[in-house]
Amino acid sequence: MPGTSPLPSVIVLIPTLLRQYVDGRSAVRMNVADDGDVASLLDGLGEGRPLLEQRIREETGALRRYVNIYVDGEDVRRLDGLATAVPAGATVMIMQSVAGG
Repeated sequence: MPGTSPLPSVIVLIPTLLRQYVDGRSAVRMNVADDGDVASLLDGLGEGRPLLEQRIREETGALRRYVNIYVDGEDVRRLDGLATAVPAGATVMIMQSVAGG
């Protein structure tokens, strides 16, 4: 629409193990609302990508224990969890722990 500005966006960095669910991309640009949080960002990222959603969150909506999310370098588990605010221009990094030996 003329006269409207686009929503602000953030960059979501995707770990190698999850790239197959986002067409092989290492980063995804997503729009965020002014009151956006990690949960709403993950809702948008997982929309139409049920396998990606299953790899990041449990059926209850909680983060899987081996998934860590950082907003501008800060671990959301040490902030407000999924309610952590995601400001415009932020970089959100999803990391998966890999077990093995």
